[in-house]
Amino acid sequence: MIRITNTLSGKKEEFIPLEEGRVKMYVCGPTVYNLIHVGNARAAVVFDSFRRYLEYRGYSVTYVQNFTDIDDKIIKTANEEGISTKRLSDRYVAEYFKDACRLGIEPATFHPRTTDFVNEIIDFISVLQKKGFAYSKNGDVYFDVSAFKSYGALSNRKLSDMRSGARVEINDSKDDPLDFVLWKAAKAGEPSWNSPWKSGRPGWHIECSVMSTTLLGDSFDIHAGGNDLIFPHHENERAQSEAWSGKKWVNYWMHNGMISVKKEKMSKSLGNIFNVREALRVYGPNALRMYLLSKHYRSPMEFSSDRMEEAKASYNRIANAMDEIKRKIGDDTKAVEDSFSKEWRARMNEALDDDFNTPQAFSVIFELVKEALLTDDREHLAKIRALFMEWNYFLGFDFEKKNVNADAFVETLVELRNTARVRNDYEQADAIRKKLKELGVEIRDSSNGSHWRWM
Repeated sequence: MIRITNTLSGKKEEFIPLEEGRVKMYVCGPTVYNLIHVGNARAAVVFDSFRRYLEYRGYSVTYVQNFTDIDDKIIKTANEEGISTKRLSDRYVAEYFKDACRLGIEPATFHPRTTDFVNEIIDFISVLQKKGFAYSKNGDVYFDVSAFKSYGALSNRKLSDMRSGARVEINDSKDDPLDFVLWKAAKAGEPSWNSPWKSGRPGWHIECSVMSTTLLGDSFDIHAGGNDLIFPHHENERAQSEAWSGKKWVNYWMHNGMISVKKEKMSKSLGNIFNVREALRVYGPNALRMYLLSKHYRSPMEFSSDRMEEAKASYNRIANAMDEIKRKIGDDTKAVEDSFSKEWRARMNEALDDDFNTPQAFSVIFELVKEALLTDDREHLAKIRALFMEWNYFLGFDFEKKNVNADAFVETLVELRNTARVRNDYEQADAIRKKLKELGVEIRDSSNGSHWRWM
């Protein structure tokens, strides 16, 4: 029985999909005006792994992760560079996929972009207006939060408290300071689309409601994202979606904790971000993925070089065990299915069925690592290796070297470094080691020579 902590109820609940054997899941993706940072990557990696665990447990998963490709930041950045918003967003969508691929994130079933759904967004807003949940002033369209009686339920807030704490805005268009924009009338020089109100563009919250309902239906199983999105983004999504359909929109809300740097949330606005591209260069994809899965997804995390070195060491414990198993039994992956395999598989499932408890899952793995290093029994080692590779379906590590041409290039550099060391040219040897690290290669020197692995 899989259990999920549902943000809406605040409780851990048994997961029962709307349709037996099938799961429909939506995850908020990036706003594409820059490279993604490690904070963005946490949701991407965590929910990629959770989606794959559901598949591992036998579910067919339709997984949607969007791109916000039109908003104020995109417009500002495009204007600063003197290019169109489409050219800018196309660039960073491509860059996202480069980073995601290196991180081992599988493509979603659908990757919708806001600008491809503008007609559907206009139709959605029109329905809200006809049903009395939205109003138009001066070409802008706003959602009337007072018309939606359970507004605040997801974020556990009351309208009266929110109003008393709201800042007074200089905005003559809104009936209520808590009302949020569905459609923005065009400003000079901004991209815009024709609408029943005025030429303009969608607000932020409406896009996810429209893309998810278009691709997954009026009701679906899981909506996920960072807990910084609970309010106002997800609260507003829920309000407008249920007002539109008259149905419960999402059954389970999952939210990951934030990544902080020196006690402050990692964000572009604070200027304390560490881009995934840079983290991949310095630490490699396996260490970064280990770091992002090392704590329970709902817990906050601190990003630092110390935490990353710990994650790298943890990954290397597993990878070294895999290497040792291969050294002892070669490429033999045949394993007998018996009580040993069933017992350890049950322990892994127990950990991850409990609200996707990855720290507990790694505890199971490290127990097997100890067993692997203490035995030479080929059949026993084959079973352990088979379990590691089976579980790697959802962990997503790259244990094997895959690119023969890249391997040959690395071998050449390693040989050059060895030659430099023989002639005591340690400056060149260190320079080659540094270059290999930038390529994502780790060198280990021992009395038996130099060995390398992809990080």
